[in-house]
Amino acid sequence: MTTTKSFLLLLFVISAPPCAAFVACPLIGEVKSFKSRSLILAAGSKNDYQGEDDSRKFSRISGNQRPPSPQDLEIMDQMIDKLADAKPYDLPTAVQRAFRVISSPQFFLRIANRVDQATSKEQRDKLQALASNLLSTLEAVVSTTTDRLEERSHQVQKIVAAAAEDDGEFLVPLSPDRRSSMRNAIMKLDPADLDQGFVATIDTWMNKSHQDGLDGMVKILQQVLQMYAGIVVLRTRKEQQQYGETSVASEIVNQMLETDAEEWESVLLDAKRDEHLDAVVAELQRTMETIVLGSEAAGSAIQQVQAEYLQEMAKRVEAVQKRSK
Repeated sequence: MTTTKSFLLLLFVISAPPCAAFVACPLIGEVKSFKSRSLILAAGSKNDYQGEDDSRKFSRISGNQRPPSPQDLEIMDQMIDKLADAKPYDLPTAVQRAFRVISSPQFFLRIANRVDQATSKEQRDKLQALASNLLSTLEAVVSTTTDRLEERSHQVQKIVAAAAEDDGEFLVPLSPDRRSSMRNAIMKLDPADLDQGFVATIDTWMNKSHQDGLDGMVKILQQVLQMYAGIVVLRTRKEQQQYGETSVASEIVNQMLETDAEEWESVLLDAKRDEHLDAVVAELQRTMETIVLGSEAAGSAIQQVQAEYLQEMAKRVEAVQKRSK
């Protein structure tokens, strides 16, 4: 005899859509070799990931490998109650916001437990209807997300292809011409395409490259993320600066955002007077607070990438300051 619990789990296994977090990396499979100008890459070597391999490989599903704690169950129960009372047209938004939790087998197992514990037919029917509606919603959300991520994958592929030499090989570190080609490829994209899916695609490619031992590709993808962060932050700053005067420090920050990390020091050395550099650090802090931390993407990978990028800029400024004293 099939219980409610086993029936719902079977329904989830059969109907649940494939996870859209894993994006195919067509270009990575075609890479034959890297020529490196140095034996130790500035970034992206395996040493950068020491101690992180297991967590990076399994971070997306580790929550499904342990029994839920009482606190986990309490949170899931609160979500189930809210979702059960929500209108059907509100489910897609709710699912997108809490996709990792709602799409997990544990969440459906909790619904099944709640069905078995229901004290009335009305409550039992309501929870069973929720499980069915969630499966339909998950399928629709993942289908839309998959299409979007496939598009982002093609876009990232074009950006990475711009880093290749005329013979199709990747010479790491990249030459200024290759970096310029990548930056131009990013800037040609619609600003709306530089979204969470874009960052997630690069992150997936980076993990795949690391697992395959393609340290040169990891370095290239790191530079793509750096360029992405610089372009997005600069666009936002310029929108804000339309309505006011810009300071010398603000112009220096904009110039740094327009250039690659390899050129930051030369930009700073041209304006290394202490009063300017102190103001540059303050300007970077203001940018962090108003643009990154104050954005709607709070807690997202987008925010993390932009914040780390600005933090690295501030460290470079402080390093130049110390050397100039």
